[in-house]
Amino acid sequence: MAYRAEYIWIDGKKPTSLLRSKTKVLADGADLPIWGFDGSSTEQAPGTQSDCVLNPVKVVPDPIRGGDDVLVMCEVLNVDMTPHETNTRAAAVTALEKYGDQEPWFGLEQEYTFYKDGRPHGWPIGGFPAPQGGYYCGIGADEIWGRDIVEDHTLACMEAGISISGTNAEVMIGQWEFQIGPLDTVAVGDELWLARWLLYRIAEDYDISATLEPKPVAGDWNGAGMHTNFSTRAMRESWDPIIEACEALGEKAQEHVESYGAGIERRLTGMHETAPWSEFSYGVSDRGASVRIPWQVDQEKKGYIEDRRPNANADPYVVAALMTDTVCSKLA
Repeated sequence: MAYRAEYIWIDGKKPTSLLRSKTKVLADGADLPIWGFDGSSTEQAPGTQSDCVLNPVKVVPDPIRGGDDVLVMCEVLNVDMTPHETNTRAAAVTALEKYGDQEPWFGLEQEYTFYKDGRPHGWPIGGFPAPQGGYYCGIGADEIWGRDIVEDHTLACMEAGISISGTNAEVMIGQWEFQIGPLDTVAVGDELWLARWLLYRIAEDYDISATLEPKPVAGDWNGAGMHTNFSTRAMRESWDPIIEACEALGEKAQEHVESYGAGIERRLTGMHETAPWSEFSYGVSDRGASVRIPWQVDQEKKGYIEDRRPNANADPYVVAALMTDTVCSKLA
């Protein structure tokens, strides 16, 4: 029997890329071929030379359609089979090839906000809810909106074989988080993009949108980030490499901030559990620092660090490639 393959890719929209996808019907047992699309409709090519190539890089079972159907994460290539300028995965591959012997691992905390009828899901029409505080990991219909979508998304990721490792309600009403990892520099990007696609697709069925806007509501409300937990084999074994990693990130702080998602200055204000975007700091158990060293890491003198700066809308391939290059070159 024929099966469906949903080809998924990242477009060229600026300042923040979006996901696109389309369905290919294939004969039973047929391999997944490269495919094409109209790059002039995704801001990836001019109309006079519009063809771009989809190259499958990761295939997982489709938990929505079921059966033999699959989801296909693709990288975008030019027609000469070189990486397209919007192909951020290529740099992650290069970084892993260069520093794979150090065994870089990532765990990404993807925050997002549900929207319904033009406002965060659960917000009253024409007004504001109670101040944030009770919503984080909250329970009950007066604290939580969207749990049904979250449960469906979690199960879908598990059925697809995606390394989802947890979920929780976040500080702002209508805001949630899921975690992916630990995975290497390339795999963490592949799986986070697939998890994002599943989130958007499942929320469709509820007539609710999920957004990665880094500051969904101005004022005294938390923004949305993609906190990035990182370690190498050396960091997982001893303390000194952890401090060296923090110092290395500090030396290239501006380069990282510029690549950590559009609108970062609206989120990294020094308030709402952030450090100012223009300053760099690190500290033990400090959620107001650029990089947090968890308390248990300090006690055990080994483990990982959490870069708290990446926005929710950051590209995980870009973040992982940068952190791998910056830290592993220092530890080499």
